[in-house]
Amino acid sequence: MASKLLRAVVLGPPGSGKGTVCERIARSFGLQHLSSGQFLRESLGGGECPPVGGSPAPGHLQRAGVGWGGKGDEDGETHPWLRRFPRTLGQAEALDRICELDLVISLNIPFETLKDRLSARWVHPASGRVYNMDFNPPHVQGVDDLTGEPLVQREDDKPEAVAARLRKYKDAAKPVIELYKSRGILHSFSGTETNKIWPYVYTLLSSKIPPVLSDEEN
Repeated sequence: MASKLLRAVVLGPPGSGKGTVCERIARSFGLQHLSSGQFLRESLGGGECPPVGGSPAPGHLQRAGVGWGGKGDEDGETHPWLRRFPRTLGQAEALDRICELDLVISLNIPFETLKDRLSARWVHPASGRVYNMDFNPPHVQGVDDLTGEPLVQREDDKPEAVAARLRKYKDAAKPVIELYKSRGILHSFSGTETNKIWPYVYTLLSSKIPPVLSDEEN
């Protein structure tokens, strides 16, 4: 008998470490990680949207930015997961029409911590690689480690824009969080460091699907 699919999403405000957590999930559980930025670049380049629930993702999912992965089990089933989606109640309701979620991971980081992180963040536009000048700086200031191309600071990562972004996220995400909490599928993790939050996320997912790496190996 085929095992039940695990359908999950990872939610969190800008700068909360969703990308890092998703990359660790991918390594630890044998998932393919596709970041939202990479997804949109590939979609705009003419590629088809990755399948969501067995069918092509509609436009409003594509515009939202979907991180999508799947892990095959012994029966050939896959375990989909999404990052940075849904961002609004309307998107959550649209996702409901495609598939029923089993698990929602919510990352709760103090807003002061997020302001500091975002204001120190620089990116390599072509690849989407992200650097933080405080704890993950490039080898050479101002340039990408792999290509040597210039890094840029996004307009909405500049200090004057960060507070507005975080307020907007809080207002939009509140009904989404309440929706999943009411369904009993929301798992919230709080802290200021991804390294301290990750072991709890790993333990939760290990109770749902078998890992391919131990927590110590990741």
